[in-house]
Amino acid sequence: MNTNLYKYILGIADNSLILGQRMGALTGHGPSLETDIACTNISLDLFGQVRSYYQYAAKIKGDNTTEDDIAFLRKEREYLNVLLVEQPDTHFGFTIARQFLFDTYHFLFLEELEKSHDITLSAIAKKSIKEVSYHRRFSSDWVKRLGDGTAVSHEKIQEAINVLWTYTDELFHQTEADKVMVKENIGVDVTTLKDQYYTNVETILNEATLEVPESKWFQKGGKEGIHTEHLGYLLSDLQYMQRTYPNMEW
Repeated sequence: MNTNLYKYILGIADNSLILGQRMGALTGHGPSLETDIACTNISLDLFGQVRSYYQYAAKIKGDNTTEDDIAFLRKEREYLNVLLVEQPDTHFGFTIARQFLFDTYHFLFLEELEKSHDITLSAIAKKSIKEVSYHRRFSSDWVKRLGDGTAVSHEKIQEAINVLWTYTDELFHQTEADKVMVKENIGVDVTTLKDQYYTNVETILNEATLEVPESKWFQKGGKEGIHTEHLGYLLSDLQYMQRTYPNMEW
């Protein structure tokens, strides 16, 4: 098994799995019917991407591993998503801010992954970027709508941006698997995306009349399997059916 490629794929896919679970949990709880459906569709898009990644990962791992095994039967420390995507939906402002901060990165990442020498990853990226382009537009529009809306909506989205900002720098950290895949022209050198990311984020925040956080203190650990307390609770919901009724299929 190509361990580095396997871990690299999980590092990409787990972000979409956990964020998809967060967005899916909002079904029926959106502030309006249109927004509720949009959040649900974003969740479905992310899960669709996850399936493609996990099917490829299962093929690489072998030993009759399935996409369900990878999705549902790993322990918390075996998930390699960034801390940003596991943060809870404290209120709608957090939902939008989390989505916006990840979408901005996700789009830039997929643009580069399309160039991968791994034809499977390149194909997944080319398909996914069409969906993520919509995700980015949706979350960016909502940031501007909330930021330049009422005094309350402005306060809520600013609060969410301030709290979640501390998790953004981890997006550009490289694991050992990342470094190996970059050398083999398979992976994306995320360090090269950082400047453009913060430029794009700041542009939207300025349009939304929001302040760009000045904090230079960031948290990390998710890419190495060290998570916040929130992931354990999320996984207990995500994995419940599969662990209670083994061998269920998606």
